[in-house]
Amino acid sequence: MNSEGDHLPDGASWSPIDTSEWYAAREAVAALRDVLIAAGLERDFPYLRADLNAFGHGLIELGRISPEAAERVAELLRLALDCPHPERNAHRGH
Repeated sequence: MNSEGDHLPDGASWSPIDTSEWYAAREAVAALRDVLIAAGLERDFPYLRADLNAFGHGLIELGRISPEAAERVAELLRLALDCPHPERNAHRGH
């Protein structure tokens, strides 16, 4: 309670679901999940999840994957980098 009698949250009542970092991490995981499903890799990332660290910073846990899944992700990234994309080219000075 502050001097005016208002109740303020303390460490004991803090909840991760009340933070924008938690929602950002969940949205990022959902976006990544959707792409992995489209690429047929949904079974290769069993540990994919949103998390928060002790400081309340949103993190994405990818977990362990097989060498084959890593090669597939590397190939998809190579293909994506080879595709023309106006924003990416603007950052490279093209």
